Amino acid sequence: MKFSEKLIELRKSRGWSQEELGERLGVTRQTVSKWELGATTPEMEKLSAMSELFGVSVDELVKGEKAVIDEQKPPLSNTKNRLNFVNGEYKSKKTLWGMPLVHITSHGVAKGFVAIGLRARGIISIGLLSVGVISIGLLALGLIATGFLALGAFADGAVAAGVFSAGGVSVGVFSVGGVSCGWLTCGGLSIGKYAFGGYASGDIAIGGSANGIIALGDTANGEITFNGNVPAEQFREVITSKLPNTPKFVVDLFSWLAENVSSK
Repeated sequence: MKFSEKLIELRKSRGWSQEELGERLGVTRQTVSKWELGATTPEMEKLSAMSELFGVSVDELVKGEKAVIDEQKPPLSNTKNRLNFVNGEYKSKKTLWGMPLVHITSHGVAKGFVAIGLRARGIISIGLLSVGVISIGLLALGLIATGFLALGAFADGAVAAGVFSAGGVSVGVFSVGGVSCGWLTCGGLSIGKYAFGGYASGDIAIGGSANGIIALGDTANGEITFNGNVPAEQFREVITSKLPNTPKFVVDLFSWLAENVSSK
């Protein structure tokens, strides 16, 4: 049996059209047609892809014996509950908003609703360089981002920046980290308008060492300073009289901290 005849037999045994086989091999329908007519022969890379696709050896493909198809163990591409990888890439046929539902690739850029690759861009994105609504990667950018360097509305990473940010070094409106900078911050080194931490600096600062307009700590520097615990109502009165524009939830939070968290 010639290679062209064998290819036709294998394709039809799977119930695929020439176009469907071409999609799995990353070639056009016309290329498949030429192979089956014997006008051209595929290069070794495509023969290897066919070998994996049909579950037969390259030797069986190019020799004249009739290919043996194991019906009990269909090849990977014929197993419905598995992903069909061709040349290190899988792209689902179904799309959403013009993007494949799933795109996984070991090269280039993965683009899909769910995108996984060295570089990935999608709604849910995973990669070394990742951009998406939910983004995970060494460098991650997204609405929700986690990675070594994370940038997002909600960011978590060794270095993180966002509206809500947590990390070794954290910069955000609401920031938690070893080194934390922002509007409302908590960290070993905490610098913000309202700061709580080992060393805290801000308009209102509570920490082991505190520096602020209102400062409470073992070491406190500022216009109004406290050492040790202060009753919540007393601290609340000081804030509302000295800093009347302080948001109520900040007043409540720092009044509670003043009474309960100070080390003395």
